[in-house]
Amino acid sequence: MFNMFPKTHITIAAAATALVTSAVLMSPSSDVEAKRMSYALDLSEGTATMSGPAHQPAPQATDEVAVSAPASVQQKQNSPAQVAESKPAEPATPPAPVLDWQTYKIKSGDTLSSLFKKAGWNDGIMLSVIHGDGKADELQRLYAGETIRFARDSAGELAAVELQRSKLESLRIEKSGDGYAGKSVIREPEVRQSFASGTIDGSLYLAAREAGLNDRLTMELAGIFGWNIDFVYDVRQGDQFEVVYEELYLDGERLENGRILSARFINRGEENIALLYTDSNGDSDYYAPDGKSMRKAFLRTPINARVSSPFNLQRRHPVLNVVRPHEGTDYGAPTGTPIKAAGGGRVQFAGWKGGYGRTVVLQHGDNITTLYAHMSRLGKGIKKGARVKQGETIGYVGASGMVTGPHLHYEFRVNGVPRNSRRVQLPDAKPVPATEMARFKQHTQNHLAQLETFRENYQQLALASDE
Repeated sequence: MFNMFPKTHITIAAAATALVTSAVLMSPSSDVEAKRMSYALDLSEGTATMSGPAHQPAPQATDEVAVSAPASVQQKQNSPAQVAESKPAEPATPPAPVLDWQTYKIKSGDTLSSLFKKAGWNDGIMLSVIHGDGKADELQRLYAGETIRFARDSAGELAAVELQRSKLESLRIEKSGDGYAGKSVIREPEVRQSFASGTIDGSLYLAAREAGLNDRLTMELAGIFGWNIDFVYDVRQGDQFEVVYEELYLDGERLENGRILSARFINRGEENIALLYTDSNGDSDYYAPDGKSMRKAFLRTPINARVSSPFNLQRRHPVLNVVRPHEGTDYGAPTGTPIKAAGGGRVQFAGWKGGYGRTVVLQHGDNITTLYAHMSRLGKGIKKGARVKQGETIGYVGASGMVTGPHLHYEFRVNGVPRNSRRVQLPDAKPVPATEMARFKQHTQNHLAQLETFRENYQQLALASDE
């Protein structure tokens, strides 16, 4: 076949082939595949053409034959990444087993045993689950309204149990070896800050609802300022409030309101500001900007109710019809309404006390006592010598003793002398410690600035909506 071509052509072809082979073997391996070059031989004209990114293409030749490096050479030229790609793929992770879930809403009267039976499991399986590792035993604490789920695997065995206590908290128990292991799963909600502002026209409750606050936040707001303001008698038309509070979101959906972060209440022209502060020990409370606690050592009122008979040392007794000093304040409320300890202290007396009926007397320090009379029953654990905390329920409203109807009779005594509980100067709770003051001041500045920013934005929006 070679006789068909002139010797010069054959010589050129052989030389070109040698040139190509030498160039490929000597070129770097990292870029060869990306910048591959090809050589074309025109045997009729006796020319060789090299094309590629680094060379200008020669004029088109006729009867071209592409010459490439041998396969063994190309393999040496491959980059490490390309070599890795040529390796056999790692075996894929097996898919998670498909579980068949059964879900039940826990109702009043349901037991763990009855729920397991509904799902098709006997008490033996139930005992294996609750006696498992970790927090598996917490499955025994069930409450109406929660949701429980059982998972069955492809072999028909119990693979997992999940108790959904709330949208944020669940208890998950999974099969582990020959037994079960449980753990609590807590999801952290996203915290956003919101602002509400209102002016009182009729009552705080109505104004707060109109401003978008729910009942819980309204009660919390009243509780923060309740040591200084009597929200039954001191609030006036035109009083104003502003609140910065948390809103909790999960997966973009609003769950509920969180804590009040800061609040401002103007009562009869007097400004009151409260800021939530968490100290270096993790304890939280509300303080004025100067570091004084918003709390007093005593609650102004031990019950959320209206005064039915005020403190009056010249009052005529409603049963005996004689002038007899009324050394306390009466609060009319339905039977069973909880009564709170006005301050922390020790139970000095608990039981029946003549015309007072069922009564509790608390000793606070050396010189102050408070008395709570006409109870229907005492609170749990309330007996002589017991310690109580401020706000703890010590009993429930009733009509025991010499009374005409259910109410709480409350007395506040200093050194044995009765004082008007609604007017007496109450001692403050402890302020921010001196060691925390620098940290508190920084916190205060940030939150006061935040409250001011929210107020300005709110006012601008209000003006824009009026236009």
